[in-house]
Amino acid sequence: MKKDKYLFAEKLNLFPDEKSRIFIVSMREISNLVALCNLYEFEDVLSDIDAVDMVKPLIANDGVGRKIYKLAKYLTNSKPLAEFLVPGINPYFLNQEYELFFPIFNSPFELFTLHSFKNWRQKCSKAVCYIVEFWESYLQPSNLYFLEFLKDFDHIFIGTKNSTEAIAKITGRPCTYLPPGIDTLKFSPYPLLPARSIDVCNLGRCSSVTHQALLEFARQQQMFYYYDTIKSYGSKNAAKQQTFAVKNAQEHRSLLANLIKRSRYFFANRARANEPEVTRTNQEFGSRFFEGAAAGAVMIGDPPISEEFDKYFDWPDAIIKMPFDAPEIGKIITDLDAQPERLARIRKDNVVNSLLRHDWVYRLQTIFEAVDVQPSEIMLSRETELKNLANQIQQMDTSLIHSSPS
Repeated sequence: MKKDKYLFAEKLNLFPDEKSRIFIVSMREISNLVALCNLYEFEDVLSDIDAVDMVKPLIANDGVGRKIYKLAKYLTNSKPLAEFLVPGINPYFLNQEYELFFPIFNSPFELFTLHSFKNWRQKCSKAVCYIVEFWESYLQPSNLYFLEFLKDFDHIFIGTKNSTEAIAKITGRPCTYLPPGIDTLKFSPYPLLPARSIDVCNLGRCSSVTHQALLEFARQQQMFYYYDTIKSYGSKNAAKQQTFAVKNAQEHRSLLANLIKRSRYFFANRARANEPEVTRTNQEFGSRFFEGAAAGAVMIGDPPISEEFDKYFDWPDAIIKMPFDAPEIGKIITDLDAQPERLARIRKDNVVNSLLRHDWVYRLQTIFEAVDVQPSEIMLSRETELKNLANQIQQMDTSLIHSSPS
């Protein structure tokens, strides 16, 4: 692979006896915000179950080059000419053939990274792209230039439903909604069933009204309320965000899994619940719901009102619904604590449904089917492992499931 060794990092496939068939472009060396760790978990699961080469740009193509491209595209309406005028920074040439080219992005504003990869379409039989967060409000005329980079893909997958039709219309390519997934084997509390010594876990964006009520309730009841204390800065709308950089995405996901597996209640709300200027009338859901369910916590929160959410979380009490601002949260928790059998059933149902429906392997299955790529043997083995574990849990006595510290 021809490239500047100082601008890219490579992670070759874990199966040296097999020729790599999937080429991943990962943004993990550029973007290390905590919210993106779930996305990098997807890449790690894929690397564990297939022959993957992963390339990680070390320098973002989002400075002068992108501005030149944007201006040239606007003035000439010619993608080839705009690319010709952009300085040739960070070039990367694939020197072998792959079955699938698969860049994974958090937002469409990272798409200009594809400018560095010069011959991917010639070297890859199939090509898909996954963009996790793509709000309809991003489709401003001044931003449409980056959608040019999607027109050579066989299929586009988007983690937010609200923009899929518009993207398909603009690019002329099939565009499918694909929600987040989860490494259910990492997050599952089974078979060890650790004691749930954290009473309430509330991470990320949260209502100040609900948070203050929880602080007071925790003081009165002497319970363990786990919450973020960091303050965001240096980003747009920092006051409304609850984000920070992590040193190692894999370590953070392990820490998060262990926290939620030990939590009785876990808060999950619709995406960007405190930023209506971004979401407008659209309601979406992110990884919080999948994390809480996979870890067997009882989820409480304000979910989106959408067909998609009802489809993916359609079992009884998948989430205990309450307003985003919930000053009566103490009473809600007290009432739930008086129903131990219900709580045990909720935990069991959450884990089982996650194992059978929400592991990353099922999202990958959807992608492969869309472009006629066959699953690997290890991928099929993981599916079997998930189903076997779910079957074992279903046969367990519900009374054995910890709902409070032991």
